Amino acid sequence: MAKRSVVASALVCLAILGVYLPVLSSLVRQWASDENYSHGFIIVPFALYFAWRKRRALAAAPVEPGIGGLAVVAVSLLVLLAGLAGAELFLTRISLIGVIGGSIWFLWGRAHLRLLAFPVLLLFLMVPLPAIIFNQIAFPLQLLASRAGEAALTLGGVPVLREGNVLELATTKLEVAQACSGIRSLISLLTLGILLGKLSEQPMMMRVLLAVLTVPVAIAANAARVAGTGFAANWIGPEAAEGFFHAFSGWLVFVAAFALLLGAQRLIIRLSQGTLTLRRGAPVGA
Repeated sequence: MAKRSVVASALVCLAILGVYLPVLSSLVRQWASDENYSHGFIIVPFALYFAWRKRRALAAAPVEPGIGGLAVVAVSLLVLLAGLAGAELFLTRISLIGVIGGSIWFLWGRAHLRLLAFPVLLLFLMVPLPAIIFNQIAFPLQLLASRAGEAALTLGGVPVLREGNVLELATTKLEVAQACSGIRSLISLLTLGILLGKLSEQPMMMRVLLAVLTVPVAIAANAARVAGTGFAANWIGPEAAEGFFHAFSGWLVFVAAFALLLGAQRLIIRLSQGTLTLRRGAPVGA
């Protein structure tokens, strides 16, 4: 029975690969060309790693194939067809995740799907958002970063006039473009926050807290970058707001934000351990 299930699983994997090869190819090309989603390259290896960590539990779980999984696969394939007909990449890509989840349910059962829920859901992070949703998130972040930059520059005594997402200094004009909105850092930090939370094996609430904290950390880090660029342009000259310095400051700020995220993870772990100790209660007579 086990051998038959392995053979069936291999055949299903080959079938999925054959159907979704063009979708996967376009996805990899976007990871390589779009810096907003370059983190997609690490998602699949981590998903496989988290699935491998469940190998003993999967071996012990009962194999109870479910017809419901076949229904999920059928619906996901309809989503694929709709995406192909409408040239909508997002639909074709998320349909792949539905097919994977439905296939696990159909071949192995709901117990296996529950055990592999995190690796399967993690795959959603590798799928780029539709442009309309991406822009709806990026534009408010652009305005927020420009406002924060204006406030910091004003506090620092630098004359500045803001018009939308454009900061006018005495020596130059800075535009907080979409690439400087901070959405790239936000997406990457959110991904890292989710991975760090899972790797630390903290309770669900603590992991959610760490993921939520990535939002203010990313926003604050990008605001600091915009303000720093403004100060550099005012003190050094317009050339400080472009070229190598601009690119390097992005990397520097992201490293600082990641370090802050690691610090938040350590604090959350301590809080989690303290909460666990309180629940167990102090020793009698202590």
